Amino acid sequence: MGFWIATGAFSALVALALVMAFLRPRAAGVPTAAYDLRVYRDQLRELERDVERGVISGPEAERARTEVSRRVLEADRALQATTRGSVSGPKGKAMIGAAIGLTVAGAFGVYLQIGAPGYPDLPLATRISLVEQARAARPGQADAEDGISVRSAPPVDAAREALVMQLRTIMEQRPDDAEGLSLLAANEAALGNFRAARLAQARLIAVLGDAASGRDYIDLAEMMVLAAGGYVSPEAEEALQQGLQLAPRDGTARYYAGLMFAQQGRPDLAFPIWRGLLAESTPDAPWLEPIRLQIEEVAFLAGVDVSLAELPQPGRGPTAAQVEAAGEMAPEDRIAMIQGMVGGLADRLATEGGPPDEWARLIGAYVVLGETEAARAIHAEALTVFADVPTALDLINAAASGLEPAE
Repeated sequence: MGFWIATGAFSALVALALVMAFLRPRAAGVPTAAYDLRVYRDQLRELERDVERGVISGPEAERARTEVSRRVLEADRALQATTRGSVSGPKGKAMIGAAIGLTVAGAFGVYLQIGAPGYPDLPLATRISLVEQARAARPGQADAEDGISVRSAPPVDAAREALVMQLRTIMEQRPDDAEGLSLLAANEAALGNFRAARLAQARLIAVLGDAASGRDYIDLAEMMVLAAGGYVSPEAEEALQQGLQLAPRDGTARYYAGLMFAQQGRPDLAFPIWRGLLAESTPDAPWLEPIRLQIEEVAFLAGVDVSLAELPQPGRGPTAAQVEAAGEMAPEDRIAMIQGMVGGLADRLATEGGPPDEWARLIGAYVVLGETEAARAIHAEALTVFADVPTALDLINAAASGLEPAE
C-alpha cells in the first residue's frame, strides 16, 4: 500500500507542476498578424490624407485603397486563426488538463499490465534463494533431450558406423562387458549419438560400481550436456559432482561446472571457477576458447570489472629458452636476470595459480639459481596441485629431474 500512496502522491505533484506552468500568466506578446493589421490601417489613414492634400489622384487612390484593404482582410483572418489555435483559453486549458490526466492514468495502466504490483523488494539473500529454487526445479535430462529438435550431424564415417553396429550387437549379448561399454560410449559420441553414448556410459558406471573413476563420471556428464544441446541438467550436475569428488582438478569438469552456474543465474560462482581454470590450463586446453568467449560477460554479471586481457593467461612467465640462455651467462648476470623473472612468476603462481608449464619453468629457474630447497618446495606443491593430471605431472617431474634427492 505504501508504494501506491508514494506513487500517487508523486504523480499528483508532477501533474500539479505541469498545470501551474500552463496557468502561469505570460507576458503579452503581439502576433505578427496584429502588427501587420496596424500597419495596413495606418497606410489607409495616410492614403486618405494624401487624397485630401491632392498629392494623389482619385483613380490611383482607389487602386491603392483596394490593395491595402485586401491586405487588411488577410491579416485579420490570420489574427483570428492564431487566436483560435491558442491554448490559453478555457478550452485549451481543459484539453491540457485532460491530456495530463490521461498520461498519469495511462502510466498506472501500463504498470498494472507489465509491472509487478505488490512485489516486495528482493535482498541479495532472497534473490539467491529464488535462484536456487529455480535451479532445483529446472528441467531434467529427458525433457531437455526431447526439446532438441534439430541436431547437426557430424561427417559420415562409414568405418566407425560399421564398428558401432557391431558393438551394439555384441553389447546386447554381453551387457556387463565394461571394455565393450567404454568403446561403445566413445564411438557413439564420436558419431554424434550423444543420447546413446550417455546411456552406454551410465551402464558402464553401473557395471564398474565403486571402481568407476572420476573420468568416467565426467565423461557421462559431458555426454549428457552434449545430448541436451549444451544444457547442464540436474542429472548432469550430479555426475559432475561425483566426478569432481574423485578428480577435483579435472579441467573438463570444472569448465562444465562453471557453465552450469552461468546458465542458472549464479555468475558469482561461475566466474571464480573459470578464472582459476584459465590460469591453470595449458595453452592447448580445449575449454580455453569457450571460456574466453564468455568470461567477460560472466564477470560483468558477477559484479567484477575486468577484461579478458587482465585475467591470468596460459603461457606467461620466463620461457624455457630464456632459462637455458641464462645458464650460459656470467654468474652475476645470470642470477640478476633469473631473479627478476622468477620473483614475479613465483608471486603470481602463489596468488593466482597457473598452467603446469609455468610451474615447470619456475622449478627449472630455481635449479639454475642453485636454490634446490625452493625448487623442491615448488615441485612438491605442483605435484599436489596437479595430482589428477598425468600429463602435467610428467612435465613437472621432467623439470625437477635435475634435483638431487633430499638427504
